[in-house]
Amino acid sequence: MADLILIAASGLAREVLASTRSAGTASVIGFLDDDPALAGTLLNGIPVLGPIANAVNYPAAQFVVCAGKGLVRDQIVRRLQLLGVEAGRYATVIDATAVVPSGTVVGEGSILLANVVLTAEVHLGRHVVAMPNVTMTHDDELADFVTLTAGVSLGGGVRIGRFAYLGMNSSVRERCTVGAGATVGMGAAVVHDVPDGETWVGVPARLLGTLLERENANIESGNHG
Repeated sequence: MADLILIAASGLAREVLASTRSAGTASVIGFLDDDPALAGTLLNGIPVLGPIANAVNYPAAQFVVCAGKGLVRDQIVRRLQLLGVEAGRYATVIDATAVVPSGTVVGEGSILLANVVLTAEVHLGRHVVAMPNVTMTHDDELADFVTLTAGVSLGGGVRIGRFAYLGMNSSVRERCTVGAGATVGMGAAVVHDVPDGETWVGVPARLLGTLLERENANIESGNHG
């Protein structure tokens, strides 16, 4: 049974912990998180082993990056690479209730939670997160660091770009593309391609704004998170 460390002591990390406990395929020995208040505490009975930089103290362990947003997962992976954590050190977590038939590809570090269904010839990149009850159908392709929240449904032949984030219970029509860095709002129904960096909401989904506009709004409001 492999030793596993979950990076970012988040709600997603607790879900991953529950999944691994149920499957019995890995032993989670701790969390790493940069919040100093968490160091030395227990989360669901598992210790927080200190900041992310402490990954170097566990050369035999595998890691799962459990930040909820793909851009943050990418930042963490880049930090770990500078610390000497290379590709091949990341575990892929697939819940025992997930349906992953032969012919599908699930990239390193990806997380498939309860009742996720992949049908035929689905290809997932690295560090993709699919939360409970996500459905991906034939010939879907997801780039690295995509996040599909609970209840997302993708028609056949859908393309999802790097860092894209799809909100709860949203859906994407067959053969549509959601661009890199795009956001699809909760419950939205995408029936046309979503360009890179844009936010689309509603039924049918329509443009709400762009990534640049969101960043400018954060600056004006003083929200730099």
